[in-house]
Amino acid sequence: MAAKKTRTKTARKPAAKKAPKVAKRRTTKRRAKKGAAKKAAKKAPAKKRAKKATKRKARAKKA
Repeated sequence: MAAKKTRTKTARKPAAKKAPKVAKRRTTKRRAKKGAAKKAAKKAPAKKRAKKATKRKARAKKA
């Protein structure tokens, strides 16, 4: 395993202290990710049900 790279001084700084545009971009991206994750989490049970249904159908076909 390669040695872990130490983070540069700028990387350690909180995003808000860097160029404002960068900070904003990072936060919005993160927020967007959170929203997407929430949506996916909401859809997950339905997806699971659908998957099980297809499996059931496949089994029924075999029998």
